[in-house]
Amino acid sequence: MKVPCRIVAEILELLKSEVKPGVTTLVLDEFAERHAAKRGAKPAFKGYNGYPYALCCSLNDQVVHGMPNGRELIEGDILSLDFGVIRDGFYGDAALTLPVGPVSKAAERLIRVTEESLYVAIDAAQPTNRLFDISHAVQSYVEARGFSVVRDFVGHGIGKSLHESPQIPNFGPPGRGVRLKPGMVLAIEPMINEKGPEVKVLADGWTAVTCDKGLSAHFEHTVAITEHGPEILTIQ
Repeated sequence: MKVPCRIVAEILELLKSEVKPGVTTLVLDEFAERHAAKRGAKPAFKGYNGYPYALCCSLNDQVVHGMPNGRELIEGDILSLDFGVIRDGFYGDAALTLPVGPVSKAAERLIRVTEESLYVAIDAAQPTNRLFDISHAVQSYVEARGFSVVRDFVGHGIGKSLHESPQIPNFGPPGRGVRLKPGMVLAIEPMINEKGPEVKVLADGWTAVTCDKGLSAHFEHTVAITEHGPEILTIQ
């Protein structure tokens, strides 16, 4: 799985320099798909349950599954990019949230805390722990800093399928759930809101937004559980 995961990491890293005022998310989608093809991989999301694009582009109050479109990015936006590929029968999946030019202090803090919560969660993915130790790590870190955790969407196992058991909520009591074992591979993905946790799905059937119009951020890594602890696979 290191091969598709490294491809995902490489393409997300390339996308960082493409996210700027005046660019459309359709252009970013085409960029991601083109670079996946160069690496002998196929986008994991395109065609998945009918989703028509390679990249999920969630803007500002969009939480996850935002569809690329022709709107030009403007300074002050924040943009979450979620990308996955399949190669040689295995999947990789990761996400990050980026500022578009200078953004507000509140947006900066939301992005920073969400990314930090991902690494707190990964630290909890130890082979001696249980699944909800990951969940509790995210919730306790985020809520202590005044943000809220999305309940309607969760992380997941990943391997020969994009979404496998177990589901990984970003909230819940520690010490519960399946015991983590070497060989498991998990897509850990905090989705964190500036205000309340409530979300709704728009009429397109995909785009989830905050109900209160607050900003939302999303970070994700594909992580292997090993005898020596968690190993992040979606890095270069």
